[in-house]
Amino acid sequence: MYDIKALYEADNISHAIQLLEEHPEAFIIAGGSDVLIQIREGKRAGAELVSIYGLDELRGVKMEEDGTIRIGSLTSFSHITKDDVIKKYIHVLGEAVDKVGGPQIRNIGTIGGNTCNGVTSADSASTLFAWDAIIELTGPQGVRKVPIQEFYIKAGKVDLRPAEIQTAILIPKESYDGYEGHYIKYAMRNAMDIATLGCSVNVKLTADRQEIEDARIAYGVAGPVPMRAPSAEKAVAGCKVSAESVERFAKEVLKDIRPRDSWRASKAFREHISYVLAKRALTEAIERSGGAVV
Repeated sequence: MYDIKALYEADNISHAIQLLEEHPEAFIIAGGSDVLIQIREGKRAGAELVSIYGLDELRGVKMEEDGTIRIGSLTSFSHITKDDVIKKYIHVLGEAVDKVGGPQIRNIGTIGGNTCNGVTSADSASTLFAWDAIIELTGPQGVRKVPIQEFYIKAGKVDLRPAEIQTAILIPKESYDGYEGHYIKYAMRNAMDIATLGCSVNVKLTADRQEIEDARIAYGVAGPVPMRAPSAEKAVAGCKVSAESVERFAKEVLKDIRPRDSWRASKAFREHISYVLAKRALTEAIERSGGAVV
């Protein structure tokens, strides 16, 4: 069923990098929920694999001294949803990854694998874009950190250099402190389906909850890679919390998104739901922040 040439198991991060240098054509396998399917379909038949699944140092969520939330790349979706740090500070990410597949996939699938796949429909990706996440990569030249918007290069391709592995996803304190958010996944079914469109919004209100200090919105499947909508973000910064502001925000997203026609949905339909979901997500984020849209 699985045409695999060889499987090498890494003992630690350094060993994983060494194995990738020794076998430059090899693919990294973590949970295997994507790679094994691709092999079974014949897309990567005869592949060499370097397994990093046993590297527990790449699992778990912790708060670093400067307030940065560090999510190990092998952390499963189920772990993220249940983690106390996630629930307290960036619960939207837990809500988003809880929409991935079914329980079996969420137990085995990892956030590192989800982002390294480079697909625009990944439920974690748009949410991480809205959190201004930073991707930590470790390779032969050491550690480098890349803003997630630069990590995604084009559909199915990310900035992962030869013999590099993704080791963590970092959320700086300034990206979540004082913010509330909401993620909406629009799909043809309520479960076990790929997103037709994903929309994630974070908002920070002033102390009196009367003005929008900052807002971020990111989409999945609104373009070839996950993307932010800077026109919408700029349009409401410093504006009063109101229905008019929400409406302006939603209309402005159409200046930045680039959806396409596909068998799942037409371009026109994706533009329509991009507008609708922007309104719903911002309204919910404002209400979660203690504000009221009137």
